[in-house]
Amino acid sequence: MKVKPAHEIYFGGPDRSSGYLRDVLAHHIAAVPAGGSIDWVTYYFRDLELARALIQAHNRGVKVTVCLSGKPRVSDANDDVITMLSAPGGLGDRLRTIALPGIPSPRRRAWRPQIHEKLYCFSHPKPVAYIGSFNPSGNRVEERPDLIREIGDQDRGHNMLIGFHDPLLIEQLVKHARQLHQKPPGLFYRFSANANQSIKGIDTTIHFLPSVRIHPVIQFLSQVGKGARVRIAASHIRTNRAVDVMIELAKRGAMVEIIAEQTLRRVTSCVEQRLISAGIRFKRNCDSLPMHLKFILIEYGGQNWSIFGSFNWTKPSFWLNHEIIAISNNFHIFDAFSDRWRVLANEKAITPMTHDRFGLIPV
Repeated sequence: MKVKPAHEIYFGGPDRSSGYLRDVLAHHIAAVPAGGSIDWVTYYFRDLELARALIQAHNRGVKVTVCLSGKPRVSDANDDVITMLSAPGGLGDRLRTIALPGIPSPRRRAWRPQIHEKLYCFSHPKPVAYIGSFNPSGNRVEERPDLIREIGDQDRGHNMLIGFHDPLLIEQLVKHARQLHQKPPGLFYRFSANANQSIKGIDTTIHFLPSVRIHPVIQFLSQVGKGARVRIAASHIRTNRAVDVMIELAKRGAMVEIIAEQTLRRVTSCVEQRLISAGIRFKRNCDSLPMHLKFILIEYGGQNWSIFGSFNWTKPSFWLNHEIIAISNNFHIFDAFSDRWRVLANEKAITPMTHDRFGLIPV
């Protein structure tokens, strides 16, 4: 008997149709019947068609909760969706916009924590909880091309959604989403039990930020040394601490390779030069579309590991933002990310693909 995989793995990019990942979410919204549930936490949400689909689900008796950043980096980006979801006939109190208070910062700096998680949970037709890098931040008919240029075209750029079917993970991820909805976090959230728990599934552990624990990615990489191969896909590398971690890996004898976003705002030339000087293989995404992927592949001691989620190699992500990080030794996930790495490393060979009739082509 063929065993169904415990994961669904989807990648967006130039080899997929525009809107591929948002169509994955739309398909799942439509499949949840009355009495089911949909729980979302996301950073950017501008897709008006998906917002309408959530309202339709709510109207047919689905229990919908949406937690959304009220003031993201582009502060008005979510305003149209917030207006739609909060209007009469919208989601009512099932929508929660969260604007976390800032903390004391140097002059001309704004240190404001953000709900940067990407979490999409569906109860039917089979329970699944997606995490990853994708925000539904575009529209099929885009009236704000200036805004898309600022935040990046996530409907066409490199992105991912990883869906878990493990009941242990789903239960706790849904609980996490609903707790954020019921009681938005404050400045001292990092000291709470919820922030400092780990969710352990069959082959994957989920971590949350912020917390008072050592950063789970840094802690994991500190155990990796000589003979390891470490591949890092990064949309943002902006803090010296992150660069130090990568250089320390190389000094311990690991072969470190990095594919980074092309824009200098997200990965500076200074960062690039430090990494290259340390003997790290560094390459930038070479097309005009944003590379919003965030994953690490580790081959060490006869084992393979994948680290992925919403986190960036930046100070806000390390210390302030609400993030989700998964560390997995599932070989299906590792192989899928390895295949995606090869796509990123050889982008000129990409052949455009189209949807199947359901709009879904899982890896």
